[in-house]
Amino acid sequence: MSLDHEGQGLAAVEEQMLELSELARTAGVVVVGTDTQRRQHPDPALFIGKGKVDSLHALKHEADFDLLILNEELSPRQQRNLEQKLEVKVIDRTELILDIFAQRARTKEGRLQVEAAQLHHLLPRLQGGRDLSRLGAGVGTRGPGEQKLESDRRRIRHRIRELDHDIKEIRKQRALRREGRRRIDFPVVAIVGYTNSGKSTLLHALTRAQVQMEDALFVTLDPTTRLVRLPNRREVLFTDTVGFIQKLPTDLVAAFKATLEEVQEADLLLHVLDATRYNGRDQMEAVHETLQDLGALEKPKLLALNKVDQLAQVAVETLIAQDWSPYRAVVPISALRRTGLAALGKAVADTLPGDLVSIEVLLPYTENARLAQF
Repeated sequence: MSLDHEGQGLAAVEEQMLELSELARTAGVVVVGTDTQRRQHPDPALFIGKGKVDSLHALKHEADFDLLILNEELSPRQQRNLEQKLEVKVIDRTELILDIFAQRARTKEGRLQVEAAQLHHLLPRLQGGRDLSRLGAGVGTRGPGEQKLESDRRRIRHRIRELDHDIKEIRKQRALRREGRRRIDFPVVAIVGYTNSGKSTLLHALTRAQVQMEDALFVTLDPTTRLVRLPNRREVLFTDTVGFIQKLPTDLVAAFKATLEEVQEADLLLHVLDATRYNGRDQMEAVHETLQDLGALEKPKLLALNKVDQLAQVAVETLIAQDWSPYRAVVPISALRRTGLAALGKAVADTLPGDLVSIEVLLPYTENARLAQF
């Protein structure tokens, strides 16, 4: 369910509900219906209006649903009140995304980061009186559970400190790996974009490597790096990154900072945009906001308009003709059909700084004055 309290318009709200439904299905939820409400402001106690709560309670028996997902972040009080009124489990967008991340994290690094984000989200809800006995199996409850966490806030904070320490160690290891790559002078291109825009498919198309691909949200949580030879024969490292999304939970951005450092350290950002989406500009803005948070928005950027094979040629030409500043170049591609990749490779080659040559100069102690020449 979504609340339109910003006057976004019908099309924007429908697009948001479509995305929320996709998120729910990715988490394994069977969606039996969607609903929206227009209000000037969220209700402080219930988020949605009391009348809407009453209608949902009446609908519960007809539609036979046992889970309500809200497309906003609820306060602990709102979440608790809705569960009491509706007598079903209630989760918000943040909890849903955390659940998906918990399902899809494959590496130790990813699992640690997800657990840290879940605990940060859970802690104020324990303070708000949410009963941990209800956090059994099911959507919105993966990861920390009753036996592991108990209800002791002190132990939860202690676990968060442990996770923060482990994540810092991972960041050190990742920094060492990046430094090792730097020593062999390979430029790094970070592939960024909205979730399910085709980033992993593009990396697979560029390298023909077996990168995990799926028509689902948040397939990639752990960065994958592959060596690619550009049309000018220059070798470049391409890194696939976690997909961005509107209203990405703050705790997740903080927890996945170690992973997202690949974006911060890249020489070039390759932004993959799903050209078929009605709200493509909104998705682009969501990516820009996350890049801004990472301090990477000012990096050189290219835009790959993906999935153009699903559009008419006139629509593609209209898209390309739009103002896409500050991107250095805009290239229409189909990662799935492997079209436009040569032009994309040329754009990457043209945008990257020229080849750099590392040299080592040994000077005797008596010639220190010559250091000023370097």
